[in-house]
This record gives sequence, C-alpha cells and structure tokens, in this order.
Amino acid sequence: MNHPTEQVAIAILSRNNQYLMQLRDNFPHIAHPGCWGLFGGHLEADEPPEIALEREILEEIGYQLPSFTKFGVYSNMKVLHHVFHAPLLVGLDKLMLNEGWDMGLLTAADILQGACYSAVAGEIRPLGDIHHEIMLDFISKHT
Repeated sequence: MNHPTEQVAIAILSRNNQYLMQLRDNFPHIAHPGCWGLFGGHLEADEPPEIALEREILEEIGYQLPSFTKFGVYSNMKVLHHVFHAPLLVGLDKLMLNEGWDMGLLTAADILQGACYSAVAGEIRPLGDIHHEIMLDFISKHT
C-alpha cells in the first residue's frame, strides 16, 4: 500500500457556528481548483504540523492563531492532511486574503449542501472533496 508523500496542515476556523473557508484559485494545476477549502498548506522539510499550521495561517490571512487543537488526520492517495480546530476571534475585515480567490464564513447548511455562493466568483462553487468530508465529520461531532 502506498502512503502519501505530501503532508499539509489545515485549520477549521470557527466563529459563531460558521466556518472560515478559502475559495481556492481557479488554476487547473492546483488541487481542488475553484473549490472551497480549508486554510493551511504544505509542511516544509522536517517541519512539525503545528508549526506549519501557524506559519500557513499567518501567511494566507494574516491571522495569529490564539490556540488550536488537533481534530484528526485524513488521507487520500496523494496527501496526508493534519487537521486542527481553532477559534476565529476577529471579523473578516481584520483578515487579509493573501492566497486564494475569495474567503467566506460558511454555515453548516452550506457545508451540508456541499457548495456556497462567492460574490467574487459571482456563482455558487463546490467544496473540495476532502475538505467537504472533513467538515461533515467536524459538524457531526460538534453540533
């Protein structure tokens, strides 16, 4: 059995029963192009997932994580996903989107239907498969 060689650290950022998600750029060469996903990114060589998470969230939205806990580990054929949960203690106006097409606070209903409208894209866009699976698991355990 082949194990994924890539590893990412991603965050479920929650605020008032909503979840901050990134609408990924619509570039065909990236994973889940044009889909909603969780913020985070690849681990650098010998970098622990917790350090990668803090670095990636700061790089992508300028948010210093106040605290976070490990939610789980998910794997598909290519990537091992280290998933963490953290509170989002600021409004969207305090965040700077440095990576991605759009960002938004998705509700449990958005996640359950697997898609959400983006004003930037001007249309309803789907959640990426693995991100949808993770969020469905999270919601089922936290509601």
